[in-house]
Amino acid sequence: MKRKNIIIMGAAGRDFHNFNTYYRDNEAYNVVAFTAAQIPDIDGRKYPSELAGELYPNGIPIYSQDQLPELIKELDVDECVFAFSDLSYEDVMGIGAIVNAAGANFTLLGPKSTMLKSKKPVISVTAVRTGTGKSQTSRKIIETLLEHNLKVIVLRHPMPYGDLNAQRVQRFATVEDLKKHQCTIEEMEEYEPHVSRGNIVYAGVDYAEILAAAENDPDGCDVILWDGGNNDFSFVEPDLAVTVLDPHRPGHELKYYPGEVCLRTTDVSIINKIDSAKEEAVQIVEDNIKSANPTSTIIKAESEITVDDSELIAGKRVLVVEDGPTLTHGEMKLGAGTVAAERLNAGEIIDPRPFAVGTLKETFNKYNHIGNVLPAMGYGEQQLKDLEETINNADCDAVIIGTPIDLTRVISINKPSTRVYYDLDEMDGPNLGDTLKGFIEEHKLATGKHTV
Repeated sequence: MKRKNIIIMGAAGRDFHNFNTYYRDNEAYNVVAFTAAQIPDIDGRKYPSELAGELYPNGIPIYSQDQLPELIKELDVDECVFAFSDLSYEDVMGIGAIVNAAGANFTLLGPKSTMLKSKKPVISVTAVRTGTGKSQTSRKIIETLLEHNLKVIVLRHPMPYGDLNAQRVQRFATVEDLKKHQCTIEEMEEYEPHVSRGNIVYAGVDYAEILAAAENDPDGCDVILWDGGNNDFSFVEPDLAVTVLDPHRPGHELKYYPGEVCLRTTDVSIINKIDSAKEEAVQIVEDNIKSANPTSTIIKAESEITVDDSELIAGKRVLVVEDGPTLTHGEMKLGAGTVAAERLNAGEIIDPRPFAVGTLKETFNKYNHIGNVLPAMGYGEQQLKDLEETINNADCDAVIIGTPIDLTRVISINKPSTRVYYDLDEMDGPNLGDTLKGFIEEHKLATGKHTV
Protein backbone atom coordinates (compact mmCIF):
# COMPACT_ATOMS: atom_id res chain seq x y z
CA MET A 1 0.00 0.00 0.00
CA LYS A 2 1.35 3.43 -0.96
CA ARG A 3 2.15 5.57 2.04
CA LYS A 4 0.26 8.88 2.19
CA ASN A 5 2.49 11.93 1.86
CA ILE A 6 1.97 14.32 4.78
CA ILE A 7 2.97 17.89 5.61
CA ILE A 8 2.61 18.99 9.23
CA MET A 9 2.09 22.75 9.69
CA GLY A 10 3.01 24.40 12.97
CA ALA A 11 5.40 26.50 15.05
CA ALA A 12 7.86 24.09 16.68
CA GLY A 13 5.54 22.61 19.29
CA ARG A 14 2.25 20.84 18.58
CA ASP A 15 3.55 19.92 15.10
CA PHE A 16 6.48 17.92 16.50
CA HIS A 17 4.25 16.33 19.14
CA ASN A 18 1.67 15.24 16.56
CA PHE A 19 4.46 13.65 14.55
CA ASN A 20 5.97 11.87 17.55
CA THR A 21 2.69 10.45 18.82
CA TYR A 22 0.80 9.66 15.61
CA TYR A 23 3.08 9.57 12.56
CA ARG A 24 6.63 8.66 13.61
CA ASP A 25 6.29 4.88 13.54
CA ASN A 26 3.15 4.74 11.39
CA GLU A 27 3.97 2.96 8.11
CA ALA A 28 0.72 4.17 6.52
CA TYR A 29 2.14 7.71 6.31
CA ASN A 30 5.23 9.45 4.96
CA VAL A 31 5.83 12.87 6.49
CA VAL A 32 7.67 14.72 3.73
CA ALA A 33 7.98 18.10 5.47
CA PHE A 34 7.13 20.39 8.33
CA THR A 35 6.16 23.97 7.55
CA ALA A 36 6.78 26.62 10.19
CA ALA A 37 5.54 30.11 10.94
CA GLN A 38 5.66 32.63 13.84
CA ILE A 39 9.11 31.52 15.04
CA PRO A 40 12.11 33.38 13.56
CA ASP A 41 14.79 31.32 11.78
CA ILE A 42 13.24 27.89 12.34
CA ASP A 43 12.44 27.23 8.68
CA GLY A 44 15.37 25.90 6.66
CA ARG A 45 16.30 23.45 9.41
CA LYS A 46 15.60 19.73 9.78
CA TYR A 47 13.74 17.61 12.26
CA PRO A 48 16.71 15.35 13.00
CA SER A 49 16.83 11.65 12.18
CA GLU A 50 17.60 10.84 15.83
CA LEU A 51 14.15 12.19 16.75
CA ALA A 52 12.35 11.22 13.54
CA GLY A 53 12.90 7.46 13.94
CA GLU A 54 13.73 4.51 11.68
CA LEU A 55 11.29 5.50 8.91
CA TYR A 56 13.16 8.79 8.43
CA PRO A 57 16.92 8.08 8.30
CA ASN A 58 17.59 11.48 6.69
CA GLY A 59 15.38 13.48 9.03
CA ILE A 60 12.53 15.70 7.83
CA PRO A 61 13.04 19.16 6.27
CA ILE A 62 11.36 22.24 7.76
CA TYR A 63 10.17 24.90 5.29
CA SER A 64 8.54 28.28 5.64
CA GLN A 65 4.74 28.22 5.77
CA ASP A 66 4.76 30.66 2.84
CA GLN A 67 5.95 27.82 0.58
CA LEU A 68 2.99 25.55 1.38
CA PRO A 69 1.09 25.63 -1.98
CA GLU A 70 4.23 24.89 -3.97
CA LEU A 71 5.33 22.15 -1.56
CA ILE A 72 1.96 20.38 -1.84
CA LYS A 73 2.44 20.08 -5.59
CA GLU A 74 6.18 19.43 -5.68
CA LEU A 75 6.07 16.74 -2.97
CA ASP A 76 2.79 15.14 -4.16
CA VAL A 77 1.19 15.75 -0.77
CA ASP A 78 -2.05 13.96 0.15
CA GLU A 79 -2.78 15.59 3.52
CA CYS A 80 -1.73 18.68 5.43
CA VAL A 81 -2.05 18.47 9.22
CA PHE A 82 -2.87 21.71 11.02
CA ALA A 83 -0.86 22.00 14.26
CA PHE A 84 -0.91 25.72 15.06
CA SER A 85 -2.64 27.11 18.14
CA ASP A 86 -4.39 30.37 19.02
CA LEU A 87 -5.72 31.13 15.55
CA SER A 88 -9.17 32.47 14.75
CA TYR A 89 -11.53 30.18 12.89
CA GLU A 90 -11.26 32.54 9.92
CA ASP A 91 -7.48 32.04 9.85
CA VAL A 92 -7.76 28.28 10.36
CA MET A 93 -10.14 27.84 7.45
CA GLY A 94 -8.13 30.28 5.35
CA ILE A 95 -5.21 27.86 5.65
CA GLY A 96 -7.62 25.00 4.97
CA ALA A 97 -8.70 26.70 1.74
CA ILE A 98 -5.08 27.09 0.63
CA VAL A 99 -4.49 23.38 1.30
CA ASN A 100 -7.65 22.25 -0.52
CA ALA A 101 -7.02 24.57 -3.45
CA ALA A 102 -3.61 22.93 -3.90
CA GLY A 103 -5.34 19.52 -3.99
CA ALA A 104 -4.62 18.09 -0.52
CA ASN A 105 -6.84 17.11 2.41
CA PHE A 106 -6.90 19.34 5.50
CA THR A 107 -6.57 17.44 8.79
CA LEU A 108 -6.96 18.27 12.49
CA LEU A 109 -5.76 15.66 15.00
CA GLY A 110 -7.68 15.47 18.27
CA PRO A 111 -6.88 14.48 21.86
CA LYS A 112 -7.54 10.76 21.33
CA SER A 113 -4.74 10.54 18.75
CA THR A 114 -2.21 12.72 20.55
CA MET A 115 -2.66 12.63 24.33
CA LEU A 116 -0.20 10.61 26.40
CA LYS A 117 -1.31 8.65 29.48
CA SER A 118 0.57 9.22 32.72
CA LYS A 119 1.17 6.83 35.61
CA LYS A 120 0.69 9.81 37.92
CA PRO A 121 -2.41 11.95 38.54
CA VAL A 122 -2.45 14.86 36.06
CA ILE A 123 -3.86 18.39 36.28
CA SER A 124 -3.88 20.38 33.04
CA VAL A 125 -3.99 24.18 32.88
CA THR A 126 -5.02 25.50 29.47
CA ALA A 127 -6.75 28.60 28.11
CA VAL A 128 -9.03 29.92 25.40
CA ARG A 129 -6.40 32.49 24.29
CA THR A 130 -2.79 33.22 25.07
CA GLY A 131 -2.26 35.78 27.83
CA THR A 132 -5.30 34.86 29.93
CA GLY A 133 -3.36 34.02 33.09
CA LYS A 134 -2.41 30.35 32.82
CA SER A 135 0.91 30.83 34.60
CA GLN A 136 -0.56 32.47 37.68
CA THR A 137 -3.25 29.76 37.75
CA SER A 138 -0.59 27.04 37.58
CA ARG A 139 1.32 28.71 40.42
CA LYS A 140 -1.84 28.90 42.54
CA ILE A 141 -2.54 25.20 41.99
CA ILE A 142 1.05 24.25 42.82
CA GLU A 143 1.06 26.37 46.00
CA THR A 144 -2.17 24.70 47.12
CA LEU A 145 -0.80 21.20 46.49
CA LEU A 146 2.44 22.08 48.29
CA GLU A 147 0.37 22.98 51.34
CA HIS A 148 -0.66 19.32 51.32
CA ASN A 149 3.03 18.32 51.15
CA LEU A 150 2.69 16.95 47.64
CA LYS A 151 5.54 17.03 45.13
CA VAL A 152 4.43 18.62 41.86
CA ILE A 153 6.40 18.32 38.61
CA VAL A 154 5.53 20.83 35.87
CA LEU A 155 5.40 19.81 32.21
CA ARG A 156 5.49 22.93 30.10
CA HIS A 157 4.12 23.17 26.56
CA PRO A 158 7.09 23.05 24.13
CA MET A 159 9.16 25.95 22.82
CA PRO A 160 12.14 24.18 21.21
CA TYR A 161 13.71 26.90 19.10
CA GLY A 162 17.34 25.76 19.24
CA ASP A 163 19.18 22.44 18.76
CA LEU A 164 16.30 19.95 18.68
CA ASN A 165 18.48 16.98 19.62
CA ALA A 166 19.85 18.84 22.63
CA GLN A 167 16.30 19.84 23.58
CA ARG A 168 14.85 16.33 23.39
CA VAL A 169 14.31 16.25 27.18
CA GLN A 170 15.03 19.33 29.30
CA ARG A 171 14.90 19.60 33.09
CA PHE A 172 14.90 23.00 34.78
CA ALA A 173 15.51 23.04 38.53
CA THR A 174 17.36 26.35 38.97
CA VAL A 175 17.59 29.73 37.25
CA GLU A 176 21.10 28.71 36.15
CA ASP A 177 19.52 25.91 34.09
CA LEU A 178 17.87 28.57 31.90
CA LYS A 179 21.30 29.76 30.79
CA LYS A 180 22.59 26.20 30.47
CA HIS A 181 19.82 25.38 28.00
CA GLN A 182 20.25 28.72 26.17
CA CYS A 183 16.62 29.70 26.71
CA THR A 184 14.94 32.50 24.79
CA ILE A 185 13.02 35.22 26.63
CA GLU A 186 9.75 33.45 25.78
CA GLU A 187 11.03 30.25 27.40
CA MET A 188 12.34 32.09 30.44
CA GLU A 189 9.00 33.86 30.89
CA GLU A 190 7.38 30.45 31.35
CA TYR A 191 10.09 28.54 33.25
CA GLU A 192 11.58 31.16 35.58
CA PRO A 193 8.45 31.84 37.70
CA HIS A 194 8.36 28.12 38.52
CA VAL A 195 12.04 27.40 39.18
CA SER A 196 12.49 30.60 41.21
CA ARG A 197 9.88 29.12 43.58
CA GLY A 198 11.67 25.77 43.76
CA ASN A 199 9.42 23.89 41.31
CA ILE A 200 10.98 21.55 38.75
CA VAL A 201 9.97 22.03 35.11
CA TYR A 202 10.35 19.61 32.20
CA ALA A 203 10.02 20.61 28.55
CA GLY A 204 11.55 19.86 25.17
CA VAL A 205 10.62 17.92 22.05
CA ASP A 206 9.77 14.28 22.80
CA TYR A 207 6.98 14.34 25.36
CA ALA A 208 6.74 10.57 25.85
CA GLU A 209 10.34 10.64 27.09
CA ILE A 210 9.72 13.90 28.96
CA LEU A 211 6.70 12.46 30.76
CA ALA A 212 8.61 9.30 31.74
CA ALA A 213 11.49 11.39 33.09
CA ALA A 214 9.11 13.59 35.09
CA GLU A 215 7.28 10.62 36.57
CA ASN A 216 10.63 9.24 37.73
CA ASP A 217 12.21 12.53 38.78
CA PRO A 218 14.97 11.98 41.35
CA ASP A 219 13.30 14.47 43.70
CA GLY A 220 10.03 12.52 43.59
CA CYS A 221 6.69 13.12 41.91
CA ASP A 222 3.15 12.96 43.28
CA VAL A 223 1.31 15.02 40.67
CA ILE A 224 2.04 16.09 37.08
CA LEU A 225 0.88 19.61 36.20
CA TRP A 226 0.54 20.40 32.50
CA ASP A 227 1.28 24.12 32.05
CA GLY A 228 -0.15 24.85 28.60
CA GLY A 229 1.03 27.26 25.94
CA ASN A 230 -1.13 29.57 23.81
CA ASN A 231 -4.59 27.95 23.86
CA ASP A 232 -3.52 24.42 22.94
CA PHE A 233 -5.07 21.40 24.62
CA SER A 234 -2.90 19.22 26.84
CA PHE A 235 -0.37 16.71 25.50
CA VAL A 236 -1.12 14.52 28.53
CA GLU A 237 -4.55 13.15 29.41
CA PRO A 238 -5.74 15.12 32.47
CA ASP A 239 -7.55 13.78 35.51
CA LEU A 240 -8.55 17.36 36.28
CA ALA A 241 -8.75 19.93 33.48
CA VAL A 242 -8.63 23.66 34.26
CA THR A 243 -9.19 26.30 31.55
CA VAL A 244 -8.67 30.06 31.96
CA LEU A 245 -10.82 32.65 30.15
CA ASP A 246 -10.25 36.38 29.60
CA PRO A 247 -13.15 38.89 29.78
CA HIS A 248 -10.92 41.47 28.08
CA ARG A 249 -11.61 39.42 24.94
CA PRO A 250 -15.25 38.33 25.45
CA GLY A 251 -16.51 35.92 22.82
CA HIS A 252 -13.03 34.75 21.82
CA GLU A 253 -13.64 31.54 23.77
CA LEU A 254 -15.95 30.47 20.91
CA LYS A 255 -13.92 31.93 18.02
CA TYR A 256 -10.36 30.59 18.34
CA TYR A 257 -8.81 27.18 17.77
CA PRO A 258 -8.14 25.08 19.74
CA GLY A 259 -9.24 27.22 22.68
CA GLU A 260 -12.87 26.17 22.28
CA VAL A 261 -11.72 22.54 22.53
CA CYS A 262 -10.20 23.40 25.92
CA LEU A 263 -13.44 25.06 27.02
CA ARG A 264 -15.66 22.20 25.92
CA THR A 265 -13.49 19.56 27.66
CA THR A 266 -12.66 21.37 30.89
CA ASP A 267 -13.77 20.47 34.43
CA VAL A 268 -13.08 23.95 35.81
CA SER A 269 -13.47 27.30 34.00
CA ILE A 270 -11.70 30.28 35.56
CA ILE A 271 -12.83 33.74 34.47
CA ASN A 272 -9.75 35.80 35.28
CA LYS A 273 -9.10 39.58 35.42
CA ILE A 274 -12.63 40.47 36.53
CA ASP A 275 -11.17 43.40 38.48
CA SER A 276 -10.09 45.16 35.27
CA ALA A 277 -12.85 43.99 32.89
CA LYS A 278 -16.30 45.39 32.23
CA GLU A 279 -19.18 43.66 34.02
CA GLU A 280 -21.05 43.00 30.78
CA ALA A 281 -17.91 41.36 29.30
CA VAL A 282 -17.63 39.02 32.30
CA GLN A 283 -21.30 38.09 31.80
CA ILE A 284 -20.75 37.28 28.11
CA VAL A 285 -17.91 34.92 29.03
CA GLU A 286 -19.92 33.27 31.80
CA ASP A 287 -22.92 32.75 29.49
CA ASN A 288 -20.68 31.18 26.84
CA ILE A 289 -19.20 28.77 29.39
CA LYS A 290 -22.67 27.68 30.48
CA SER A 291 -23.71 27.20 26.85
CA ALA A 292 -20.62 25.28 25.69
CA ASN A 293 -19.91 23.28 28.85
CA PRO A 294 -22.80 23.40 31.33
CA THR A 295 -21.18 20.90 33.75
CA SER A 296 -18.00 22.94 34.21
CA THR A 297 -17.38 24.55 37.59
CA ILE A 298 -17.03 28.34 37.16
CA ILE A 299 -14.51 30.22 39.32
CA LYS A 300 -14.13 34.00 39.17
CA ALA A 301 -10.76 35.57 39.93
CA GLU A 302 -8.84 38.82 39.93
CA SER A 303 -5.33 39.18 38.59
CA GLU A 304 -3.73 40.77 41.65
CA ILE A 305 -0.89 43.09 40.68
CA THR A 306 2.04 44.20 42.85
CA VAL A 307 5.20 46.18 42.01
CA ASP A 308 8.69 46.38 43.49
CA ASP A 309 8.87 50.19 43.62
CA SER A 310 5.69 52.22 43.11
CA GLU A 311 7.60 55.50 43.50
CA LEU A 312 9.18 54.89 40.08
CA ILE A 313 5.69 55.01 38.52
CA ALA A 314 3.56 57.68 40.20
CA GLY A 315 3.68 60.89 38.16
CA LYS A 316 6.55 59.60 35.98
CA ARG A 317 6.93 59.15 32.24
CA VAL A 318 7.24 55.40 31.91
CA LEU A 319 8.05 52.82 29.24
CA VAL A 320 6.00 49.63 29.70
CA VAL A 321 7.53 46.32 28.61
CA GLU A 322 5.02 43.46 28.37
CA ASP A 323 5.03 39.72 27.62
CA GLY A 324 5.75 39.33 23.88
CA PRO A 325 3.39 36.54 22.72
CA THR A 326 0.47 38.02 24.68
CA LEU A 327 0.78 41.22 22.64
CA THR A 328 1.65 39.69 19.26
CA HIS A 329 -0.42 36.64 18.32
CA GLY A 330 -2.45 37.02 21.55
CA GLU A 331 -3.75 40.29 20.04
CA MET A 332 -3.75 42.16 23.35
CA LYS A 333 -3.05 45.89 23.41
CA LEU A 334 -1.83 45.92 27.01
CA GLY A 335 -0.83 43.72 29.92
CA ALA A 336 -0.07 43.77 33.65
CA GLY A 337 2.52 46.52 33.26
CA THR A 338 -0.01 48.87 31.71
CA VAL A 339 -2.59 48.11 34.41
CA ALA A 340 0.05 48.88 37.06
CA ALA A 341 0.95 52.17 35.35
CA GLU A 342 -2.69 53.25 35.25
CA ARG A 343 -3.50 52.21 38.83
CA LEU A 344 -0.41 53.90 40.24
CA ASN A 345 -1.06 57.12 38.29
CA ALA A 346 1.88 57.24 35.94
CA GLY A 347 2.28 60.68 34.42
CA GLU A 348 2.54 59.27 30.89
CA ILE A 349 2.95 55.91 29.19
CA ILE A 350 5.31 56.73 26.34
CA ASP A 351 5.02 55.37 22.81
CA PRO A 352 8.04 53.06 22.21
CA ARG A 353 7.76 53.15 18.40
CA PRO A 354 10.03 56.19 17.79
CA PHE A 355 12.80 54.39 19.68
CA ALA A 356 12.38 50.90 18.19
CA VAL A 357 15.25 49.37 16.23
CA GLY A 358 15.77 46.29 14.04
CA THR A 359 13.42 43.37 14.72
CA LEU A 360 11.34 45.47 17.12
CA LYS A 361 10.46 47.80 14.25
CA GLU A 362 9.39 44.74 12.25
CA THR A 363 7.25 43.52 15.16
CA PHE A 364 5.38 46.84 15.40
CA ASN A 365 4.82 46.86 11.63
CA LYS A 366 3.45 43.32 11.66
CA TYR A 367 1.29 43.65 14.79
CA ASN A 368 -0.07 47.18 14.42
CA HIS A 369 -2.82 46.63 17.01
CA ILE A 370 -0.29 46.92 19.86
CA GLY A 371 -0.82 49.96 22.07
CA ASN A 372 1.84 52.11 23.77
CA VAL A 373 3.76 49.10 25.07
CA LEU A 374 6.95 47.31 24.09
CA PRO A 375 6.71 43.53 23.52
CA ALA A 376 9.61 41.67 25.16
CA MET A 377 10.71 39.85 22.04
CA GLY A 378 13.79 37.70 22.52
CA TYR A 379 13.82 34.57 20.39
CA GLY A 380 17.50 35.00 19.61
CA GLU A 381 20.63 37.03 20.27
CA GLN A 382 19.76 39.75 17.75
CA GLN A 383 16.26 40.29 19.15
CA LEU A 384 17.73 40.59 22.64
CA LYS A 385 20.17 43.25 21.40
CA ASP A 386 17.34 45.09 19.65
CA LEU A 387 15.19 44.96 22.80
CA GLU A 388 18.03 46.33 24.92
CA GLU A 389 18.79 49.14 22.47
CA THR A 390 15.13 50.09 22.10
CA ILE A 391 14.66 50.33 25.88
CA ASN A 392 17.87 52.31 26.32
CA ASN A 393 16.92 54.67 23.47
CA ALA A 394 13.59 55.50 25.08
CA ASP A 395 13.02 58.98 26.45
CA CYS A 396 11.40 58.15 29.79
CA ASP A 397 11.93 58.38 33.57
CA ALA A 398 11.57 54.68 34.32
CA VAL A 399 10.82 51.28 32.84
CA ILE A 400 7.97 49.05 34.03
CA ILE A 401 8.83 45.38 33.43
CA GLY A 402 5.55 43.50 32.97
CA THR A 403 7.10 40.24 31.78
CA PRO A 404 7.27 37.28 34.22
CA ILE A 405 11.10 37.31 34.27
CA ASP A 406 13.80 39.52 35.70
CA LEU A 407 14.64 41.27 32.43
CA THR A 408 17.67 42.99 33.98
CA ARG A 409 19.26 39.55 34.31
CA VAL A 410 19.47 39.13 30.52
CA ILE A 411 19.88 42.69 29.22
CA SER A 412 21.40 45.92 30.57
CA ILE A 413 18.90 48.73 31.18
CA ASN A 414 20.34 52.24 31.55
CA LYS A 415 17.49 53.77 33.53
CA PRO A 416 15.52 52.97 36.71
CA SER A 417 13.19 49.99 36.41
CA THR A 418 10.63 48.14 38.48
CA ARG A 419 9.05 44.72 38.06
CA VAL A 420 5.34 43.93 38.09
CA TYR A 421 4.03 40.67 39.57
CA TYR A 422 0.58 39.18 39.11
CA ASP A 423 -1.14 36.44 41.07
CA LEU A 424 -4.53 34.75 40.97
CA ASP A 425 -6.92 35.98 43.66
CA GLU A 426 -10.18 34.03 43.73
CA MET A 427 -13.48 35.67 44.58
CA ASP A 428 -16.26 34.32 46.78
CA GLY A 429 -17.88 31.12 45.50
CA PRO A 430 -16.35 27.98 44.04
CA ASN A 431 -12.57 27.90 44.47
CA LEU A 432 -9.50 25.89 43.54
CA GLY A 433 -8.86 24.87 47.15
CA ASP A 434 -12.07 22.84 47.36
CA THR A 435 -11.58 21.45 43.85
CA LEU A 436 -8.04 20.30 44.65
CA LYS A 437 -9.11 18.81 47.97
CA GLY A 438 -11.53 16.61 46.03
CA PHE A 439 -8.76 15.75 43.54
CA ILE A 440 -6.42 14.69 46.37
CA GLU A 441 -9.10 12.54 47.97
CA GLU A 442 -10.15 10.96 44.67
CA HIS A 443 -6.58 9.91 43.84
CA LYS A 444 -5.76 8.89 47.43
CA LEU A 445 -2.67 11.06 47.47
CA ALA A 446 -0.83 10.54 50.74
CA THR A 447 0.09 13.99 52.04
CA GLY A 448 3.43 14.33 53.75
CA LYS A 449 5.00 11.60 51.62
CA HIS A 450 6.58 12.01 48.20
CA THR A 451 6.09 9.07 45.86
CA VAL A 452 8.67 8.09 43.26
